[in-house]
Amino acid sequence: MQSTNWTSEHSDALRELLAKGMSYAEIANAINAKFKTAYSRSAAIGRANRMGIAGPDRRNNLPKHWPAAPPKVRQPQPRKSRERSAPEFMRPVPIFERTETVKLRCVEIDPRHVSLTDLEPDDCRYPYGGEEEGEAITFCGHPRRQGSSYCAPHFHLTRGPGTASERSAGTVLLRLVEAA
Repeated sequence: MQSTNWTSEHSDALRELLAKGMSYAEIANAINAKFKTAYSRSAAIGRANRMGIAGPDRRNNLPKHWPAAPPKVRQPQPRKSRERSAPEFMRPVPIFERTETVKLRCVEIDPRHVSLTDLEPDDCRYPYGGEEEGEAITFCGHPRRQGSSYCAPHFHLTRGPGTASERSAGTVLLRLVEAA
């Protein structure tokens, strides 16, 4: 597939500069300066390949001995501390003492104990159970308060006293007091 943005003048310049033995980067820069284009080194290589003038014989024209690169000087590194520590996975896991489960506050409501599969869209989603191994988790099931996932008693239980702005103001005041 021929590229359409290479005009015949650009291709002729590529052919001439390649015959002079210039590198593809130098050729791209020279064509860009002469014709006010923006060809890259890769574009020059690709165009030369498509024109059939960039063959393997070009490597034979390279000098036999390239100047050796200066040896890399290794910068001295500060010594790392030889403090040994066990890897994360080998450190002993702390053993915590068993404590009694705190009885959470509750509301004076008799839940319907509806399972998740039987829960209707307008039912309260306050969970019950699941404290013991294998104990099923059920939900309150009473009619939900509008704009909430819970019935009115469970809504007030989870929100606490005051409005949302009053509750957030209390934490801000607390932060200010702690900061002082």
